[in-house]
Amino acid sequence: AFLIVFMSSAYSLLNGGVTFLLEFEKYARVEVAFWYRGDDDTSPILWVASHEINDENFDLAYGEVIRIAAAMRDPNFDAFQVKVVSADDRLAKAALELMQRYGGKIPAHYHSRTIGGITVGEIYIYPLPVAAA
Repeated sequence: AFLIVFMSSAYSLLNGGVTFLLEFEKYARVEVAFWYRGDDDTSPILWVASHEINDENFDLAYGEVIRIAAAMRDPNFDAFQVKVVSADDRLAKAALELMQRYGGKIPAHYHSRTIGGITVGEIYIYPLPVAAA
């Protein structure tokens, strides 16, 4: 029963991420997006990386995150689960490079792996381009 609940929860999380990303793409082009959980984290965070995000519009991007999450009306998706970063972020670049290495057409899901010199507890990287996921 635990596995069924876990799988259902993971499915809701991943689908919520796709719904969010399709809407966020209307605001800024997403280079790579992934759910990331560090070794010490209890909940995964949706990282959204874009070359259009910078120090000048970072706050506007988070305003868009809040707007989209509220419009989704999804009890399994929360704006506080989203981290918006520049596509130049170290982990974002490593995730993008990993996806490009394997063609980027199917999602990548890893446990306890080092990516770009960063140890991840778990990472689920959406296929490229993100909007087509």
